[in-house]
Amino acid sequence: MLHQIIEIDSRECEKAQLYTYFLDNYQEIDLARKRPVVIICPGGAYGYTSEREAEAIAIQYNARGLHACVLKYHCAPAEYPTALLELAKTVSHLRQNAEQYHIDPDKIIISGFSAGGHLAGSLGVFWHQDWLQTLMQEPMSNYKPNGLLLCYPVLTSGEKGHQGSFTNLLGSSYTEELKAMLSLETQVTEYVPPTFIWHTQTDNAVPVEGTLMFATALQKVNVSYELHIYPVGGHGLALASQETMANGYPGSIQKECQNWIRLACTWAHNL
Repeated sequence: MLHQIIEIDSRECEKAQLYTYFLDNYQEIDLARKRPVVIICPGGAYGYTSEREAEAIAIQYNARGLHACVLKYHCAPAEYPTALLELAKTVSHLRQNAEQYHIDPDKIIISGFSAGGHLAGSLGVFWHQDWLQTLMQEPMSNYKPNGLLLCYPVLTSGEKGHQGSFTNLLGSSYTEELKAMLSLETQVTEYVPPTFIWHTQTDNAVPVEGTLMFATALQKVNVSYELHIYPVGGHGLALASQETMANGYPGSIQKECQNWIRLACTWAHNL
């Protein structure tokens, strides 16, 4: 395994960090194998990046034949679009170094949890926009994601949105107009890559309605998506198992939801 920390250029004084979990190739198996890679964007309401949605998730992707990496993007007091640029630069870095990392450059997937799902979704809806290319100063094809894997994501900034995430994301740049622009269900076009989403009906922190609105928007423009709504489970389940149980909170174990990782990896391999 290639496990290293790669620095990603940032607007901040310090660079963002990308933790890699890349599977190696072996002569006995296949020295030329190229694998999909999943970039994990942990949640944390744009206030921090959750450790529960980081390495443990990467290891599970590895166990199912996927490369993985965890992006520790900048959160508050960093403001939009700092994290978005860090994610776009991560995609670009992986695609431009795909040969070295044994990555299939046509299968770069972003896996976002909660507010990290908003970050992933933001690149998914904005990657083809001229304003982002002006900021990136490189071809759009470098940072185009090939798939979105969204886990109980923050997507809408409207009535059913997680307002704290947008307060943290926008900081001193907060305006109602910018907040409305970042309601991702309103930004969906045919350019959004294929998407896998799971959520729980009983999520009382990030209401499932945001996911349903985003999926409806994907349907309208005929973007391929797979949607799983589990009838039980709170917010921030991660693997929904003992491995990622929140300290002192047994409610973060939800057996009914534990198969999401298997379903997601099957979807990723079939992209």
